[in-house]
Amino acid sequence: MELSFATLWEALADEIGDQEAVVTGESRRTWTEYEDRSARLAGAFVEAGLGPDSKVGLYLLNGNEYLESQFASMKIRGVPVNINYRYLDDELLYLLENSDAEALVFHSSLAERVARVKDRAKGVRLWIQVDNANGSGSSGNSDPDELVPGAVAYEEVVAKFDPAKPITRSASDLYMLYTGGTTGMPKGVMYETGGMLRGFMGLIFPLVGMGVPAIDELPKTVAGLISEGRGVVSIPTCPLMHGTGMWLGAMIPHCIGGRVVMLEAPSFKATELLETVSRERPTQIVIVGDAFAKPILAALDESRDRKPPFDLSSIQYMVSSGVMWTREVKQALLEWGDFTLIDAMGSTEGSMGTQVTTRGNVGETAKFTLGAETKVFTEDDREVQPGSGESGMVAAGGDVPIGYYKDEAKSEATFREINGVRYSFPGDWARIEADGTLTLLGRGSNCINTAGEKVYPEEVEEAVKAHDDVFDCLVVGVEDEKFGQRVTGVVSLQPGRESKAEILREFTKTKLAGYKVPKQLVIVERVERAPNGKADYKWARNTIEELLASG
Repeated sequence: MELSFATLWEALADEIGDQEAVVTGESRRTWTEYEDRSARLAGAFVEAGLGPDSKVGLYLLNGNEYLESQFASMKIRGVPVNINYRYLDDELLYLLENSDAEALVFHSSLAERVARVKDRAKGVRLWIQVDNANGSGSSGNSDPDELVPGAVAYEEVVAKFDPAKPITRSASDLYMLYTGGTTGMPKGVMYETGGMLRGFMGLIFPLVGMGVPAIDELPKTVAGLISEGRGVVSIPTCPLMHGTGMWLGAMIPHCIGGRVVMLEAPSFKATELLETVSRERPTQIVIVGDAFAKPILAALDESRDRKPPFDLSSIQYMVSSGVMWTREVKQALLEWGDFTLIDAMGSTEGSMGTQVTTRGNVGETAKFTLGAETKVFTEDDREVQPGSGESGMVAAGGDVPIGYYKDEAKSEATFREINGVRYSFPGDWARIEADGTLTLLGRGSNCINTAGEKVYPEEVEEAVKAHDDVFDCLVVGVEDEKFGQRVTGVVSLQPGRESKAEILREFTKTKLAGYKVPKQLVIVERVERAPNGKADYKWARNTIEELLASG
């Protein structure tokens, strides 16, 4: 069997076909149904002229159709392209053109935007619309949605087309995930599927207490695990359009025949998650740091008198990546269950380290165990030594991406060799402590230069959020005649709490050197973040500048 996601999933469907593969609300698909529906969708792609290396845009909310469409594109050796469902007309058009998309599968809730750009997206030859009544984010409408002119209904495609015939695939087939990054337009990060699949299997099998089997033996091994009651059930709480939700929440569990359960609401609701956990009995849930963990804790606190209580006993792992997950929040979660908390430091461009937390073993915030092939280098490519106090750029080795799609200059800057070894430099800065652990400082592009000192926003945010009254915080640098930039921040408070900015500043002075303490803190009703929990620093900066300008 070749190292291909589609080939592996086809083999799993043959072996464990009666087991459930994807679930959204009342929509439940076994592995046999998942494979068959994806094959029929692949048949439509083939008839439309798509084939190896064809790009298929996925402009969808979470739901079974997202994973079926991805599987279908992989079946024809095509390339699924994630498109942020928050993108408006020009951003959507940019993604379609930049990715060379030949098909778009989109949700009806996004149809008006699609209709406005359809005639300008000359390369797209097939438009497939997922009805509200079928996909996640349903408006509750049981009647078919009106189709965008020229589009075809998703369920009609699945019903009409015969399954595409199985083909031989290659480990070198392309996989691509678009990342918004911190600056510039979104960029497609390209991987070879074989290396990704090998890496994903190396992550999931140890979690069930075994080594990675040979690829040809994997389906029968998975069937054995399920028969022993050791199967994996995963709930990605964050959007599949981002790497955390798709990779950690869906693709990695699918490599071991896991059932992937999606939430129905178009945005994260902690109570819905807890109700789904009690019903579906997941072995893992995937979140995005404090941005998701804090609402979960709030919902749990509010449910103390609930009869019956939420049942979290099936959860073995809570996995997070992409946003800070603070020590205090981890400790609070562990009061609700005997989970293992896995805090993965990584980005679309590569994995860099992990922090594993259990009861009685709670590490410091932003302190990680280095990945086996991760190093830290200074700007002149010297390797940072443990305990030196030097900071440098984190370099992820191992399965390094091919590069950015159609951006040679950016590829050369991010993916490069040092001493004959190829690394990915996503832009994170860190130092290596004397014990060999890595302390994450922050993303270099967000670094604040104030009076000649470097201040990393994440470090300051962590200090501010340690105050009991604070729910969330973002820190940015604004222009300053005296200091070049000055440290400022926006803060939202815990429900029912009251505090003043100066009180929070004084508290922060007990945690950080004076030059790192925000010169101004602005209390807002809600700190804005993306659906995946990542910081919206542009919003934070604009908010602060507007408030400061108004006096």
